[in-house]
Amino acid sequence: MPTIHAIEAGPVATLGYLVANEHTQAATVVDAPHASHEWFLAKAAELGCTITHIVLTHSHWDHTADCAPLQRATGAPVIVHKRDLYRLTDPMAHTIWPLPFTIDPPDTIITVDDSTSSIATKACTFDVLLTPGHTEGGIVLLTPDHGVAIVGDTLFAGSVGRVDLPGGDMQTLLHSIRTQLMPLADDVVVLPGHGPSTTIGAERMSNPYILGTW
Repeated sequence: MPTIHAIEAGPVATLGYLVANEHTQAATVVDAPHASHEWFLAKAAELGCTITHIVLTHSHWDHTADCAPLQRATGAPVIVHKRDLYRLTDPMAHTIWPLPFTIDPPDTIITVDDSTSSIATKACTFDVLLTPGHTEGGIVLLTPDHGVAIVGDTLFAGSVGRVDLPGGDMQTLLHSIRTQLMPLADDVVVLPGHGPSTTIGAERMSNPYILGTW
């Protein structure tokens, strides 16, 4: 099974993940926050892996800022849901507030849609859960054994993603969590885009946004 390594980077402490398979000597990056690409390259090299894909849970700038430099260094395509594509192709038009740095759009982008149930990379094949609500095209990635869910900003320890930005909607987000995440096993580890990891069981029992809704 692949191993997962995390970095917290960028001005809003965003988490990106390196999913590495030392057997296939390949790695996949899930979300690429600002100032993370050199760490991803070094960590992959340390593990004897080549980064072959960059997969995005959603396209807010804090999760995509280093896609372009990482792609330039690796040639890896960026994979994003088609409803979130517009932020990725014109990132500086959708930052909401001014940033002290420029985000370049990546050159090679592959889109998925609502019919996509899995994303195959050389590191592993992720099962895909469609979880709009934080953004229009948010997705969650499940590892092959369904032991880990990389959830982006859909779900946090004790909270859920914000919905006050363009494309956000609370009822849609809660429906996604209720129908896509809550059916998972209690011991599934949740790796969010910000903050500490948690489990599905812990959130089912204590998350105030979820209690009484599933």
